[in-house]
Amino acid sequence: MSEIIKVGMADLKTCRVPDGLTTLGLGSCVGVVIRDTVAGVGGMAHVMLPDSTAIRGDNLNIAKFADTAIVELVRQMEFLGAKRNRMEAKMAGGASMFAFKTQSSLVKIGERNAEACHAKLKELGIPVRAEDTGKDYGRTIIYYPETGVLEICAVGKNKSYI
Repeated sequence: MSEIIKVGMADLKTCRVPDGLTTLGLGSCVGVVIRDTVAGVGGMAHVMLPDSTAIRGDNLNIAKFADTAIVELVRQMEFLGAKRNRMEAKMAGGASMFAFKTQSSLVKIGERNAEACHAKLKELGIPVRAEDTGKDYGRTIIYYPETGVLEICAVGKNKSYI
């Protein structure tokens, strides 16, 4: 019997197939999912912000930031037997949820989150196979590492699969 494991905001989790992972309320946040099909291991991070380097302190939530969450997710997956050279990723979220008449990068947090996730995955040598990012609506996602299917649900939209 498989289980769908809930991933909270600024959180990350791993699983073994046939289990899956889900997270709710991806607005400007980005859901990054990674799998290793040979090891049967999957993972999901619910990334809120692009960069941890501007934050100081010992109580840093590494799951909150693209630069630290993805590294930790990969580390946990490797602990379960995954190999980085077999990993592949998908992403969803990174929306621009509010209309502003400014070009400030502070307002474009969804776009910056998606860019930071892409950059970290590229740095780690993990290809992004598909994504549903940007636009102006939130998403809820369910990931099935066994098949690699990422199910995307958004209010007023047809369910999609990547």
